[in-house]
Amino acid sequence: MGVIDLSVIAIFTFIVVSCGLSFSGAGKSLSGFFSAGGALPWWMSGLSLFMSFFSAGTFVVWGSIAYSYGWVAITIQWTMCIAGLLIGFFIAGKWQATQVLTAAEFIKIRLGLRVQKVYTVTFLIISTFSTGTFLYPVAKIVQVSTGIQITETIIILGLIILAYTAVGGLWAVIVTDILQFVVLTAAVLIVVPLALDRIGGLNEFIQQAPEDFFAPVAGEFTWSFIFAFGLFNLFFIAGNWAYIQRFTCVSTPKDAKKVAWLFAALYLVSPLIWMIAPMVYRLINPNLSISEAEGAYLLMCQEVLPAGMLGLIVAGMVFATSSSINTALNITAGVITNDVYRILRPKSSESHLVFVGRLATVLLGFGTITVALLVPFLGGVVNVVMTMAALTGGALFLPPVWLLFSRFQTGTSILATTFISLSVNIFFKFISPTLFNITLNRTEEMLLGVLLPALLLAIFEWRLRVRGHEAPGHKKIGEFSAEKIHEKNSSNLETKNTTENNRGIRVIAIGISAVGLTMFILGVTAETGTLIITTMGLAITAIALILLGKDKLFSRSN
Repeated sequence: MGVIDLSVIAIFTFIVVSCGLSFSGAGKSLSGFFSAGGALPWWMSGLSLFMSFFSAGTFVVWGSIAYSYGWVAITIQWTMCIAGLLIGFFIAGKWQATQVLTAAEFIKIRLGLRVQKVYTVTFLIISTFSTGTFLYPVAKIVQVSTGIQITETIIILGLIILAYTAVGGLWAVIVTDILQFVVLTAAVLIVVPLALDRIGGLNEFIQQAPEDFFAPVAGEFTWSFIFAFGLFNLFFIAGNWAYIQRFTCVSTPKDAKKVAWLFAALYLVSPLIWMIAPMVYRLINPNLSISEAEGAYLLMCQEVLPAGMLGLIVAGMVFATSSSINTALNITAGVITNDVYRILRPKSSESHLVFVGRLATVLLGFGTITVALLVPFLGGVVNVVMTMAALTGGALFLPPVWLLFSRFQTGTSILATTFISLSVNIFFKFISPTLFNITLNRTEEMLLGVLLPALLLAIFEWRLRVRGHEAPGHKKIGEFSAEKIHEKNSSNLETKNTTENNRGIRVIAIGISAVGLTMFILGVTAETGTLIITTMGLAITAIALILLGKDKLFSRSN
């Protein structure tokens, strides 16, 4: 990677960090710091959900599958689209209607403080490990691209992400997510035509592709795996505490539905764009080993992108993955502040709670850096991620979603489901292979992880319904929601929230314009792809000007 590419990475880092730090004064209250006042525009929240779910692993893991097997990589990712649609129709609106600040608050009201404490401790442990596994692969990409050692990369990236997340709260997360979405989308769209042009166009790609390269399933990725992975994504997106925040920080249940549907729409289109490059690279270099195939996407980029654009796409991958990290840091700090510290110190002022939230973000950030440094000693990132998904996917994330629809589930039934499922999963993952020589393959592990908790919850639901005793927490959550809605209606938050929203749009527009100008300059000086790069740069700048124009129009009308 040359000086121009490194300079572009530095410029984009400056833009992202500056935009995030510009919200240092936005979080005056706990609600403002962790939920942007509960009135975030749905399109902002939807883009942030998309970027929070996305990571560099998309290009590394799914890119490797696309190179090796072809279209099945797209099929796998379309399960996320289906999950988003179902969540939009049936779940997202219900989360918003609860009026909670965090999922932990919902569990406390619905099931009681004892259950909430158990879930909070479990969530904090799993969240810290998961966030560390997000930080490691993005640091690996930087190491491969720049030559900087992995240890230094993890520490530097972790501190940068930690800084703007701790200072700006959810607004910093949202704004930087949208900037990252614009940059990554623009860069990926540029790669597609350049990659196809390298092999003679789309028709040549289709004709030269290996046999069954466009089959919907292949190898170990069977329809059974697709089904199990689809259920996992449904439970994970609907019940992950970080993603629940994207449904609760908007104004209405209808907006929450739109958040999920925007996520679904993006996952309908994006996999087609993402996976073309590694699939095309299979035709250029069909002899990559399994480990080398993980770099197929970046290798294709190196083949076709001019100076500077490779730096831009690496920066996009780095900060897109960082989105998953800053989202997890923000929501986890929110749980510690709102659902642990606030209970211990109920008379704390809003400013003090925001301070605690920032301090919690810092401490969690250091924990994330520590876990990322330990990943190589835990069997590698792929092993850690797959193990966490199989063990916790259904056991931890399905029960809260089930509670949205059940009047009868109790703290006992929910905790029993979680810990029975975790125990069985741990047994088949770590104990049965050694003691009984029984090993589950990836599909079987995933099916066990999602179907067992669903079965247990269904059994508990049937037994509790037969008894006919409605859980007292169901009435409490209804009363809580009604009280919160009344508070919002009687307060003068609309003007304040609108002002914050327009400030967010203004910062986004300024950041996007800087990116568009950078891309335009790269296009003008590029030896190849000048037209498409300059056109993309101008398009991004035009979007920024439209956003700035709307912001000025609103300011004049008020």
